[in-house]
Amino acid sequence: MDERFFFHALKVNEDICIGCSHCMNACPTEAIRIWNGKANIDDNLCVDCGECERVCPVKAIYVEDNSFDDIYKFKYRVALIPSVFVGQFPENIKASQVYSVMHQIGFTHVYELERAVGVLNDAILEYQDKEGNELPIISSFCPAIVRLVQVKYPSLVDNILKLVTPSDFAAAFYKKKLIDEGIPEEDIGLFYITPCAAKIAAIKSPVGAKKSLVDGVINLNKLFNKVYREIKNGNTNSSIIPEPTVTHAYKLRWSLTHGEASRVKGRTIAVDGIANVMEFLEIIENEEVSGIDYLECRACKEGCAGGILNKENRFLVVERLKKRIERNSEKKRKIISSGIAKYKSYLEKEMKVGEIEPRSMMMLDTDMHTAMLKMEESERIQHRLPGIDCGACGAPTCRALSEDIVKGDATLSHCVFVQKVLMKKGEINMDTAFSIIDKIWGEKIVRGTIIKRKK
Repeated sequence: MDERFFFHALKVNEDICIGCSHCMNACPTEAIRIWNGKANIDDNLCVDCGECERVCPVKAIYVEDNSFDDIYKFKYRVALIPSVFVGQFPENIKASQVYSVMHQIGFTHVYELERAVGVLNDAILEYQDKEGNELPIISSFCPAIVRLVQVKYPSLVDNILKLVTPSDFAAAFYKKKLIDEGIPEEDIGLFYITPCAAKIAAIKSPVGAKKSLVDGVINLNKLFNKVYREIKNGNTNSSIIPEPTVTHAYKLRWSLTHGEASRVKGRTIAVDGIANVMEFLEIIENEEVSGIDYLECRACKEGCAGGILNKENRFLVVERLKKRIERNSEKKRKIISSGIAKYKSYLEKEMKVGEIEPRSMMMLDTDMHTAMLKMEESERIQHRLPGIDCGACGAPTCRALSEDIVKGDATLSHCVFVQKVLMKKGEINMDTAFSIIDKIWGEKIVRGTIIKRKK
């Protein structure tokens, strides 16, 4: 499959990568192979969940995002921040301080995107009332999960909620609001502050839409460091009056585990952590459980608080958000509307998602008949392999290697156990076997010196 299905935010720095295979073994969709001693990510299989980045011991896997300086391409610069961004800061730092510094460093407007959740929540409840929905409805909130369903559970794509995420609702609202205030559309730049790689990929290459309204995506960790440094140095301009920071408790919880599930109808299940999500989707796909109306899935544990681009520990972020909610409640702080309610009909009409196509990772050819023949051949090859999933071939499992073989990306001799059999039969010699291993794992490096094998 030569077609590139998705934009991907996760990249490999080959100058740093040591080919340790940690990422290959951690990848839930088996998207990573080791070749020439380096990790290679298959664009067709990757869902940008970030599990590879979490386990890389040398930080060779990184996230490609927009430069902060990109905001200056626009006269009006809007920061769309998730509540977990505010949750990165110590409790003695108020949300209003964070907002103020955001203005100081270059943004003209700051909007906490969870403030748009009310309109989305109403749209979800209306969606649930429609007849003909495939149950359970699978939340479209987490883009890594949407892509996971596309590539690994294609039979469930019709279950995905056909509504956009809070960031898209927030972007649509704020752009329309500024345009209505007389600001030219070309002068408005919308920048999402992301806690994960999947949201970058979703904005650069949206599923069910041609183009995102968001103009750029900024790494949450990098922006946190920029803002926190200014606050610690006392560079806070008290004359700046930022947007309101107080909103409903359920909105602040939305991106956390159970935040969405607690606000929809019927029997709901909330699952976090991509391995747990995959286990549960298997149950759904195999029809081992019934009667579930809504399924909230988050690739990261604790929801967006566990995103790979967060600075702080996910449990502390959750605790801080809960305390922020408690403070607002105890002091009975007034919730000032951002004006989104009057745009409700516009947003519900504009923010529906188009058809979501299945993109099965098992598709071995674009022609169905040829694909079936290749699948049969793959199964035959798999039966000839040892089945111990050692990873020495540069693929995570024997099944993955068999698929690589029928796609022309590998040969049976990549398996070290098959190599041994072929050597006994005299079909290959030791030098050939070493050559195959070198192509997979690269030349051996000892104390900075490349060790060449003797011919």
